[in-house]
Amino acid sequence: MTVPRLQAVESSCVARIGYDEAAEEAYVEFHDSGAYAYRGVPAQVFEEFLRADSKGVFVNTVIKPRYSVRRL
Repeated sequence: MTVPRLQAVESSCVARIGYDEAAEEAYVEFHDSGAYAYRGVPAQVFEEFLRADSKGVFVNTVIKPRYSVRRL
């Protein structure tokens, strides 16, 4: 499995994010706890994540509670 290139974001919690549309996986690298892949994330949800004013709040309230995760 190849992780797509991650893009840096402005966030005190999240360092970089990326998305694999074919696999429906969102990739999130946190400043202090490493990188994770969240499975089954629809493209629309990832687009909302990109536009979110607070990446940390979005990942904690929308992505983490709803999608399974694995550490990269």
